[in-house]
Amino acid sequence: MEEINLKYLNLLAKSYPTIAKTATEIINLEAILNLPKGTEHFLSDIHGEYSAFLQVLRNGSGVVKRKIHDVFGDQLSETEINTLATLVYYPEQKLDLLLESEENPALFYKKTLFQLVKLCQYVSSKYTRSKVRKAMPEDFSYILEELLHENDNDQDKELYYAEIIQSIISLNRAKEFIAALSKLIQRLVVDHLHVVGDVYDRGPYPDKIMDTLMDYHSIDFQWGNHDMLWMGAASGSAVCLANVVRISARYLNLDILEDSYGISLRPLALFADDVYEKDPCTCFQPKNETNMTYSHAEIAQIARMHKAIAVIQFKLEGPIISRHPEFEMDSRRVLDFIDFKNGTFLVKGHDYPLLDQHFPTINPNDPYRLTEKEEEVIEKLLASFKKLRTLAETCSIFICKRQYVFNI
Repeated sequence: MEEINLKYLNLLAKSYPTIAKTATEIINLEAILNLPKGTEHFLSDIHGEYSAFLQVLRNGSGVVKRKIHDVFGDQLSETEINTLATLVYYPEQKLDLLLESEENPALFYKKTLFQLVKLCQYVSSKYTRSKVRKAMPEDFSYILEELLHENDNDQDKELYYAEIIQSIISLNRAKEFIAALSKLIQRLVVDHLHVVGDVYDRGPYPDKIMDTLMDYHSIDFQWGNHDMLWMGAASGSAVCLANVVRISARYLNLDILEDSYGISLRPLALFADDVYEKDPCTCFQPKNETNMTYSHAEIAQIARMHKAIAVIQFKLEGPIISRHPEFEMDSRRVLDFIDFKNGTFLVKGHDYPLLDQHFPTINPNDPYRLTEKEEEVIEKLLASFKKLRTLAETCSIFICKRQYVFNI
């Protein structure tokens, strides 16, 4: 026991070599335990909806506005509170709009800076000075620290603080300083972010969401089933890749793959056009939930791609399910339940007619075998996925910041 204690003491001694440093750290940690717990923000089922995600992230699910009410509830009207809140959420954009109607920009800057300083003082009060200092943008850290520790009762420094504000305005740095204060408020309002599953799915901009989260100050993930599909695809899983492409085709989100990640879907498109050229693919029409404008030819081609990749996915899933009976997923071996001769599908002992009976790439005697061209398509898609560093780096944040795994 003494040897174990000595090992840990030697390890601690590297960081705290003296009694004074050790005592200081103990005092600091004991004091921090008496501070209020930082606000934790939970976001779930983002599903690639970047605009909604960004709005919720910036306003802290309403926490920013609630803090403004706490500080200025008896001083500002509801309209003024809403304006100040929007300024905190989108400082650069809102500033330009507000300045268009301001006759005296200098007076507006002065009033706004004082309001934001008061608000920032309030939201930072639950943290140590060290933590607040680390959250500050480097360009304004010294000035911000001075202003945030302003004391209303310290008359000796009243002119000092007023002159700081005036200098910011006269040097034409008010815009940048307001933006810095607003972003600091956003950061301090939420101490830690929990993303509870499914950044990816049918929404159009999961890549932008991931880019934002990669720079977030404190975050963890609980994986959703769609997130795991993208991780699997980025890691080289053919069946995960097929599922990702199928969902993207179903919801008209192929732009995510082609434009955001640079993955060429040309091999799939050419294959689908060749095999299903005269097939209307009625059951595989994509869902246009965002009411985007597409030509009839584009919709027809995406429907063919949707059908082609769906058949490939069914073929890839079958052998995996057979190899793992512990998954208890035999009901998902869908090709087992098709009577190709009579065009029926068996469900709970009853045969139902298939709405689509055109499956030229399926051999009824060996339904799960990929054709040579199907293998070529999936191999080319896999090669595109695996060579993309951006996608691999994006998906790595799921692993590095994971809390625990579950399905949603």
